[in-house]
Amino acid sequence: MELSQLPTKVRAYPAVVKGNVLDDVKRVEQEYADKNVFHLPEGKKRRVKATLKGTDLKVVGIDFLKSENCLLHHTDAYNIKNLVVRRGQAFKLQLSFSRELQAADKLALRFGLGEKPMKLRGTLMSLNPRREQDLGGWQISILKNSGKECLLSVTSSPKAPVGKYMLNVKTGTNIYKPENDAVYLLFNPWCKDDVVFLDDEAKRKEYVLNDTGLIYVGSAYSIYPRPWNFGQFEEFVLDACMYMLDKSELKLSRRRDPVSVSRVMSALVNANDDNGVLLGNWSGNYISGTSPMDWIGSVTILQKYYKTKQPVRYGQCWVFAGVLTTVMRCLGIPSRCVSNFNSAHDTDENLRVDVYLNERGEKLNTRSLDSIWNFHVWNDVWMKRTDLPTGFDGWQAIDATPQEQSQGIFQCGPCPLKAVRDGDVYLPYDSKFVYAEVNADRVYWIVRKVNGKEKYTRIGTETQGIGVNISTKAVGEDKREDITLEYKFPEGSEEERKAMEKACSFLRPSIFVPRGRFASALPVDDMLSRPEVLHETVSKTGLQLEISNTEALYPGNPLELAITVKISAPGSWTINLTGSCQLQSYTGNVVANLGYVKEAVILEGKSETQIPLRIPADVYMNTLALVEDEVLIHVTAIAEVEGTDDKLTKDTAMRFEYPPIVIQMPETARLNEEFTCAFIFKNKLNVRLDNCKLMVEGLGLFKMSTFDEGDIEPGRIIKSQIICTPTRLGEKKIVAKLTAAQIKGISAEKTITITP
Repeated sequence: MELSQLPTKVRAYPAVVKGNVLDDVKRVEQEYADKNVFHLPEGKKRRVKATLKGTDLKVVGIDFLKSENCLLHHTDAYNIKNLVVRRGQAFKLQLSFSRELQAADKLALRFGLGEKPMKLRGTLMSLNPRREQDLGGWQISILKNSGKECLLSVTSSPKAPVGKYMLNVKTGTNIYKPENDAVYLLFNPWCKDDVVFLDDEAKRKEYVLNDTGLIYVGSAYSIYPRPWNFGQFEEFVLDACMYMLDKSELKLSRRRDPVSVSRVMSALVNANDDNGVLLGNWSGNYISGTSPMDWIGSVTILQKYYKTKQPVRYGQCWVFAGVLTTVMRCLGIPSRCVSNFNSAHDTDENLRVDVYLNERGEKLNTRSLDSIWNFHVWNDVWMKRTDLPTGFDGWQAIDATPQEQSQGIFQCGPCPLKAVRDGDVYLPYDSKFVYAEVNADRVYWIVRKVNGKEKYTRIGTETQGIGVNISTKAVGEDKREDITLEYKFPEGSEEERKAMEKACSFLRPSIFVPRGRFASALPVDDMLSRPEVLHETVSKTGLQLEISNTEALYPGNPLELAITVKISAPGSWTINLTGSCQLQSYTGNVVANLGYVKEAVILEGKSETQIPLRIPADVYMNTLALVEDEVLIHVTAIAEVEGTDDKLTKDTAMRFEYPPIVIQMPETARLNEEFTCAFIFKNKLNVRLDNCKLMVEGLGLFKMSTFDEGDIEPGRIIKSQIICTPTRLGEKKIVAKLTAAQIKGISAEKTITITP
């Protein structure tokens, strides 16, 4: 440095600038920085200090190196200006200074979480790259110091609370606050020291990074996929999740723990206790909001919630599960949607669900507080359970659908799948409830009028019909994966009954079994005082029942159904058969009685016969148009063999079949270059479809759009088009859904590859 480059006032003091100018300036800067006394008169010292203050180190800019960092942290897809990184993994920051960084300069990067960050609470990290200190597992180092630029490496603790950290840089007395000063810190399934570590790249890609998926619905033996856009990387979704974390009032220190985070999020995705994201509605009346059938993804729901801070109307189980998957994946916790078919809702912890039928075999709605849903969708999340004995790491069940309160709040889980499978239902959280959903036994009762009073007769016990075909989307494929064996041992196996015995030993006795208003009217012999391991009803005559449809179940066509009765024992047998057909919602609630058949069947020896059950179209079409929910065809058969104690009940649920939506578009397209996507639907049904609405969405291609198609007469073809402009590379999916008064959801999806 030349003398002419020094401030005028500094040059005026020989004691400061004598000898080698550069050495003296460094000495004075060092003395000033260390607050040492200059060898000058007091008045002159003050003036020199004031002048030299102009040469203090100041930060003039920060480059978050977003492209490089986000690619390494698998966060490059987030549609947000801020830096998003995962805990326990290094990221780089480039600081620009007013002058070269020198040995004596003070420098500290400060990451603060919450409104009042404090070092003592572990919510303020002050990182000095030149000092070895206890940083709570955080690390910082200088990678390169050149001129006025300094490249730093920062690694957060793998146990750091997740959230939105505010960053500022302190140099001496100067504090620099950058634009977009929030750094979002997420869980890290790629980090071995993070409790959500998942040691499988294909699974990480599916359960953390995949922003589309399939949710399986229908009935136990008529399963179909419903496409769902999770959209965890879309605009405002991450901010919505951070808002939810703040709203949860979870202590900042507990935000490091995925057990706590997943539990509070299972509560916040429903609106029951805390003005959370979604208001549940199973009434069939959705006029003041959006029908649960109309959603095709989580993005619109979370964006609306973040904007209004009010619950979005309305959700049912697959919507709650879809949104919770989005939230978990967005925060970095591996998550999957799980569909349980014939899912028990056991309100009294006796591992029994009682089903009541009238003499026609029609299910009675109001007899029990327990229920069996055709399907129920919840979530699994992946984590180590450091709060439990060893052996319970891995998948944990959580559920945002508000069914039962847990610790006074509508929340559920996380519950280890291993605890469910083994019957260890004493473990937290909500393991008894989840165990019953997949393992409860079903007891059938027939209600008859005898001398003006109702008489309840037990006509069958089914121990293997609850919790079947438990399903999730397969890793890397648009296929269904059956994960039943992760939840339970094979039905009827020795391990399964031992697990049931163990589970029963942890359950409290019930006051009334079956539970309900009528329970005290039941014969004492038919009541059980405590949970017990029931056994499948065994037939002496080899009596069997099968229910099937003989024609495709298209709306507008007669329902051609059949009940097959079989006998395997020698002799002549008279079987009194009753069969009924009802429309019911997926929660098992009866919507309409459609018809029944009652016959005495005579079978000789090992033989069978088929009894038709035909329902004309005009009997059910009006109901389809009036009901807002998608309904299933529920058939129940009761057979009683005269002269024996043989009684058998069988029921099944079937879904209607629909014409497809055809999506036409190229197989590939280029980034930022427009292409056209067409949606074609032909009404192949023999009834008019009223008030048709087509909803389409393509993440990274176009925002959700709705087309009002009006009424579609039989044979008519509709075609709608949308212009797509790809903004992201890779495989992208377009999802379409058509609804009408008579049909509540025909879905389709198609994949396109976006190239540079």
